[in-house]
Amino acid sequence: MLLVIVTIMLLLLLMTMLLLMMRWRQRSRTRTRTRATTTTTTTTTMMMMMMMMMMMMMMMTMMMTMMMTMMMMMMMMMMMMMMLLLLLLMMMMMMMMIMMMMMMMIMMMMMIMIR
Repeated sequence: MLLVIVTIMLLLLLMTMLLLMMRWRQRSRTRTRTRATTTTTTTTTMMMMMMMMMMMMMMMTMMMTMMMTMMMMMMMMMMMMMMLLLLLLMMMMMMMMIMMMMMMMIMMMMMIMIR
């Protein structure tokens, strides 16, 4: 489980690096024209804002689900609760990572479309 999480993290880092590289390339390419630079910067900022909003929403949903699960678990035994909690935490982490990856992919696609 831990190994999988670590690998996902590494992948995320790679994705971010790629994104940064793409952005830098874009900037360097569009330095000559003033209007192009402005448009690109605005689009990137907008995308970043969107990303942040999505993340916030996801976090909120996760919290809600966690609360619900907790309530459900209170009815069950303590030992069972502990085990399930651990499992749930793992699952949550995985889900978050997957979501991040998806977001990154979407971002990449958007960048390609803009160019």
